[in-house]
Amino acid sequence: MAWHLKTIEETIAELGTSGEGLSVVAARERLDENGPNELQEQARRTPFSMLLSQFADFMILVLLGAAVLAAIVGDLGDAMPIIAIVILNAIIGFVQEFRAERAMAALREMAGNSATVVREGSPVAIPAREVVPGDLVLLEAGNVVPADLRLVEAAHLKAVEAALTGESLPVEKMTASLDDPELSLGDRRNMAYKGTIISYGRGAGVAVATGMGTELGRIATMLQNEEETKTPLQKRLAVFGRRLAVAIIIVSAIIFTLGFLRGEPLLLMLLTAISLAVAAIPEALPAVVTITLALGARKMVRQNALIRRLPAVETLGSVTYICSDKTGTLTLNRMTVEKVAVNGAGLPLGEACGPAGGEAGRHFMMALALCSDARLDSEGNLMGDPTETALAAAALICGYERKELEGYHPRVAELPFDSERKVMTTFHRRGEGFVSYTKGAVEAILDRSSAMLVNEVESPPDVEEILRLSEEMAAEGLRVLAVAMRHWERVPDRLESDRVEGDLVFLGLAGMMDPPRDEAAEAVADCRSAGITPVMITGDHPLTAGIIARRLSLVEDDADDVITGRELAELSLEEFEQRVEHIRVYARVAPEQKLKIIKALQDRGHFVAMTGDGVNDAPALKRADIGIAMGITGTDVAKEASAMILLDDNFATIVKAVREGRRIYANILKFIIYSITSNAGTLVAITLAPFFGLPLPLLPIQILWLNLLCDSLPGLALAGEPAERDVMKRPPVDPREGIFSAGRGYFVLGYGFLIGAVALAFQAFALRRGLPWQTMEFTFLVLNRMAVALSVRSDRQSLFRIGLFSNLPLCGAIIVTFLLQLMVVYTPLLNPIFSTAPLSGEALLITVGLAVGMILVSELHKVFKRIQRRR
Repeated sequence: MAWHLKTIEETIAELGTSGEGLSVVAARERLDENGPNELQEQARRTPFSMLLSQFADFMILVLLGAAVLAAIVGDLGDAMPIIAIVILNAIIGFVQEFRAERAMAALREMAGNSATVVREGSPVAIPAREVVPGDLVLLEAGNVVPADLRLVEAAHLKAVEAALTGESLPVEKMTASLDDPELSLGDRRNMAYKGTIISYGRGAGVAVATGMGTELGRIATMLQNEEETKTPLQKRLAVFGRRLAVAIIIVSAIIFTLGFLRGEPLLLMLLTAISLAVAAIPEALPAVVTITLALGARKMVRQNALIRRLPAVETLGSVTYICSDKTGTLTLNRMTVEKVAVNGAGLPLGEACGPAGGEAGRHFMMALALCSDARLDSEGNLMGDPTETALAAAALICGYERKELEGYHPRVAELPFDSERKVMTTFHRRGEGFVSYTKGAVEAILDRSSAMLVNEVESPPDVEEILRLSEEMAAEGLRVLAVAMRHWERVPDRLESDRVEGDLVFLGLAGMMDPPRDEAAEAVADCRSAGITPVMITGDHPLTAGIIARRLSLVEDDADDVITGRELAELSLEEFEQRVEHIRVYARVAPEQKLKIIKALQDRGHFVAMTGDGVNDAPALKRADIGIAMGITGTDVAKEASAMILLDDNFATIVKAVREGRRIYANILKFIIYSITSNAGTLVAITLAPFFGLPLPLLPIQILWLNLLCDSLPGLALAGEPAERDVMKRPPVDPREGIFSAGRGYFVLGYGFLIGAVALAFQAFALRRGLPWQTMEFTFLVLNRMAVALSVRSDRQSLFRIGLFSNLPLCGAIIVTFLLQLMVVYTPLLNPIFSTAPLSGEALLITVGLAVGMILVSELHKVFKRIQRRR
């Protein structure tokens, strides 16, 4: 129900209450009827069911199958690492899912524990859960509002509603009814909402909704109904795992059948087929993915991005839209005076307190410092109302500090700010007399001014010019306040507005705003060059949002770029989806509209990052492909619903995280391509050998050693590959793109077939020369895998341009792998185990030379691709 439209009398009548509050009996009956005033949770999943679900992934089942096969072959050394990897993966997944369940708990904690209500004419403190519709609730500074209230009394009452509405400044409350049924929550100033905080004044309100019927309850319902989306990598790996398992089963069956028909021993072929199946599965993949993500997350923390769920690291690489809050993320979250108008002209702040400002400028700065309750803390930071701290900061810049000035001009009286008067006045001793300084709304100050100070002369105020300057500032998105003064021989006995806030001398105007961060504009430009569209979603006024957006180059002057929550509500989802890709700024939006924006973008095929700090952002943070909460201003609810937390609340940090996400996704792909290409080469050699009358190139033990040795150290070293130079000049990874898209599948098949063909030719050559062919073939396939690892470091740039030693862990892994293979070849104790024989210097040189030649083939392929791109 639109309670903000109803008068106080209508509200009281409809809820069957009175100024005396409810009776104890009536309150008990309503509590039984409506239930407790608390947020209800859906049935939680048990920890055991969460743990069990971690083993339902297809790739995990394939790996468990590989472990069983390895155990059957008798190689427990290969089975144990697979089982360990699966268990580690399940633990990490369980921890992340268990933490996600805490978002609702954080939301419940916001509701407050107690409330003061009027029962049978007397104030009484009760648990907040016992507040019922119709209760008359008393409010004062520091209270958490216990229910949704229609205010019936508001004495200088202000509420901090940023968590619910996104409005950064405290909202001044009123009691009069409003006449617009479409007003957003932030504009319903005669309402106070559950979970918000009273920051100033006192008041009272009738509870119109409790529990899940409140706005906070509505958000809780949305939060529970939203399911987290799978990351692009999780989707791709699921598809990859299914296809790989089918391919491995088919190839292993073919190899077993061909070998058996050729007359090979049945047991040997069975062991070979099983060994190939185990070797073809990249069982190190979950470990490589987890370690890569963990290392990336560790690096991101140093860049002020805390990752709460590891898959989110990779998701950043696929982001096509970043929907960002304005206040504190794109802006400083600090009101700042940007322009002033004194001495009859608009001036930069620095000139206003110089000769150009004259006597008016001096009094103007004194007024900003003295007519204020802002104060400096022990560390020199200004504390107090954001507007007052902005004005005090401007005065400080010009050398006017309140505490110092009050030593000469102590405050002797004051009239606090009032929403009806819209002004504030303080009285100060000045020599033998007194001076009063008044600040407030421009129209209110002008109505009370009989003169203005220009060039040390008081003359009639030029109302038309003052309004022109004020409108000019407002058009630039500035919040404008006016300042005036008056001299007194003595302080009036009765401090009444009509007596003391008239006959003022107008001093000037101050225009302030929360300015954009210096680095935000550059970050927006980086997004554009990376093919990412930045979008602003804010609870602020559309004019202010549009001005900030233009200063950041988020929008041009096209009106279609900006839309309000009211306009959005009038569009159906289908109509909105037609426009969503052209809109860059959303102002005055409601929580469910943030969900509507994200769903519309996702329906258009985009991957969306969403930032937020309030309770109102939590459902959207959970729904987004990656939810990003603010670390400084963010509520616990927002943080628990998010996948990433910005420790510095800075938009530029998101862009750094995107760069890291792209590097990580590229490195995971490099490992997959490296592993599958190498395995493909081995499969081709073993499958085709019988067709050319050649014996099996490798024995089961050699296949398993090849797999264990080459998929571990070099694979993990690829995780540390530095980002390529142009990583932020490329478009985002297409969410619909598979692992083998963009030519990677052709590379795997082509290069894998080439490796197999070269291996078979090398086997035939060694056989004809009477060399220890199987040891040479075995060593070549090991070293060739190192060649593939070097080749996949970039699919565009030459290895020599990247730098052979720019990834030292990979260089170390290659050296260690080579030494371990030499140990298997030249250690007499290991020769019978691995069926190897020591190689002569010539045989080893030929084998190493052939592996190096494969690197040159890859380099030639890259040259050809670069020529193709230029054309």
